[in-house]
Amino acid sequence: MDGARDPRSDETTEQAGKALAASGVAVRAAGADDVVAGVPPRWVALPETAEEIAAVLRVSEEHDLAVVPVGGGTKLHWGAPPSRCDVLLDTCCLNEVVEHEAGDLVVRAQAGLTVEALAEALAAKGQELALDVPVPGTTIGGLVATAIAGPRRFRYGTVRDLLIGITVVLADGTIAHAGGKVVKNVAGYDLGKLFTGSYGTLGVVADATFRLHPLPPSRTWAAASFARPVRSGPGGDASEEASAPEAVRLAGELHAALAAAAGSQAEPVAVELDWPDVTGPATVAVLVEGAASAERADAVRALLGPEARTVGERPGWWGRLPSAPPPSRDGARAETDAGRDEEPPAGRGETLLELRASPSRVAGALAAVHVTALETGTPAAVRGSAPAGVVHVALRADAGRTARFADALRARVEAADGRLVVLSAPPEAADGLDRWGRVGALALMRRVKERFDPGGRMSPGRFVGGI
Repeated sequence: MDGARDPRSDETTEQAGKALAASGVAVRAAGADDVVAGVPPRWVALPETAEEIAAVLRVSEEHDLAVVPVGGGTKLHWGAPPSRCDVLLDTCCLNEVVEHEAGDLVVRAQAGLTVEALAEALAAKGQELALDVPVPGTTIGGLVATAIAGPRRFRYGTVRDLLIGITVVLADGTIAHAGGKVVKNVAGYDLGKLFTGSYGTLGVVADATFRLHPLPPSRTWAAASFARPVRSGPGGDASEEASAPEAVRLAGELHAALAAAAGSQAEPVAVELDWPDVTGPATVAVLVEGAASAERADAVRALLGPEARTVGERPGWWGRLPSAPPPSRDGARAETDAGRDEEPPAGRGETLLELRASPSRVAGALAAVHVTALETGTPAAVRGSAPAGVVHVALRADAGRTARFADALRARVEAADGRLVVLSAPPEAADGLDRWGRVGALALMRRVKERFDPGGRMSPGRFVGGI
């Protein structure tokens, strides 16, 4: 894909621009900072209400303009580049808490409100949305569109589990509501679940209603480190043949620790793995919340082994996407850098993968990452909620090695009924990557897309199979 827009005459473009300006919505010319995965839009629309979103989409339908919604812009580089992008619809002006029913533990917030701003508002009433979003600056709309979740998905679930209502604007400008605080329902569809993870390809999220939880009185973390003995090959470096058994052994140890913590009667709310370089040591950290959290964390610590410890403050890497270790100058793995956690997570120069496997097969998936990194010479980092079956893998390598790593790892993961998805990749690596792998429900997803966006104008090409 070259990212080029459909050619249009100057007259057609001028007519579309005038129609957008006449819609009553603030519209400006797009600039260099508005590029979507390498594709520049023509205009940026700044609606302030769901009705103004609808006005923009009606004009877009009339003039066949492709629309890409954006919130904080933190994940615009996720997903495939759009096949075209005429209007970038920015929800930054929809940034209010619409309603907070503290007694019912329910909040309704507009799509452009950041998760951090929502957390601050809820904390004033002793409540929280129990999603540790790993990308700072994520908005409510982006949270729903990408279905991103952090460590406490282990206990509280994901966006789909906590979302109880939604307002969306469809491609033709229809405003639809579903779930909590219902004004109008669209029969036959659970819009909340349908729009969660849709990457803006079905319509625009205007606001969302979530189930909340009380803020816990205390939190305590237990953590333990696990290391793999390094065996040297003939050249002095760790050889693939010698290291593969050690990878399996270390993955087995990690899986045993993760499983023991996950099944603990201390009822942890999160069990996280941090493996900043898959040729080096890894850490398992467990979060316990609520009454007697310190005593319950001590019980978890005993399960993790004699080297485990309990801490009152969360680990610095907690709830963040991994950042890949750079290769050293001689091409071997760089030593773990204590300052790496200060780097921006999942930078745009890295490739970020999401690996999903059944919890019983996590050990095999972790070993597969390790062996694939050795085979391809690709520095890799792993972090995530392994007992929930979801971890993220960050890579920093040239395009060729990145593609070889992704293809080899996907083959191993899919052979064990898992999935590997490329969330983001730098432009030089993106063209050589299969972003989605095997998708069994593609035909159904195409039918849903045709139902909600028959003109193919909402974030075209961003999702699975060019949807």
